[in-house]
Amino acid sequence: MTTRRDFLRSTSAALAGLWAGNALAAEPAASVAGPAVSLFTKHLIGLSHRELAAAVARIGVTSIEAPVRSGGHVLPAQVEVELPKLVEALAANGITISMLTTGINAVSDTTRTEAVLRTAKALGIKRYRMNWYAYAPDKPLWAQLDEIKPRLRDLVALSKEIGIQPCYQNHSGAKNVGAAVWDMAALMREYRPEELAWSFDILHATVEGGLSWPNQVALARERLAMAYFKNFRWKGRAVDSCPLADGIIDAGYVKLLKASRYQGPVCLHVEYLKGAIGDPGYLDHAIEASRADLATLRAWWA
Repeated sequence: MTTRRDFLRSTSAALAGLWAGNALAAEPAASVAGPAVSLFTKHLIGLSHRELAAAVARIGVTSIEAPVRSGGHVLPAQVEVELPKLVEALAANGITISMLTTGINAVSDTTRTEAVLRTAKALGIKRYRMNWYAYAPDKPLWAQLDEIKPRLRDLVALSKEIGIQPCYQNHSGAKNVGAAVWDMAALMREYRPEELAWSFDILHATVEGGLSWPNQVALARERLAMAYFKNFRWKGRAVDSCPLADGIIDAGYVKLLKASRYQGPVCLHVEYLKGAIGDPGYLDHAIEASRADLATLRAWWA
């Protein structure tokens, strides 16, 4: 019987040659211990810019994925004023923004697409995560994918003009385009990797793919701009987010990335915490949980 370990070993060997020399693998690693690690700071929303910078410095990373959307660190309506302030506060602690998390999936006045992207580019931010596209349950899927194409084309064109890279996250669930990876990958084939890439989420790939998650990694790898790390357990039929060391996902994912010579950035997501910034003791707990997950991630790479 083929074991998980045997499967990973054979898959790694087969995919190593396929992925070698990929254009998006050229970004240098931060150290021999692994690639540069960012932190998605959704669990720290509510802190001031200076407080956020201090908390991130305590955790021990030097870059973040910053939510700049409704309910984020910076609201789109205030991006021209507040995003430079956030960048300045982070820089005072030696921290940069590796990616913006946005509500953008089309060129739109509602999301202030152009203002957000031009402000980010002017501040040296290289990439942004798009919002998801959603399926309507009562319409043919292929027709809906065709309807997305012109919106995506306009967004890629604007992003290319500005000089910032749009990235799409695979997110599990029947309503989400890209949950199974194949559908969004088909739309992406019209563009070069530097024009449209993946923020690849191994948690959601494992939820959706089960045993076939390495195939989803292979689909995304040719245009992988950011690799997300987070973990989960099954609680009945529900996904129960948990610390990185405690769930279904393990260092096998890192082995596949290493086999592909991936040296681009990775991002740690801490999405299992209960409570909010205003709760007594929450901030210290959030910092310690983030530090523990960071230690696990670095151990996997080492």
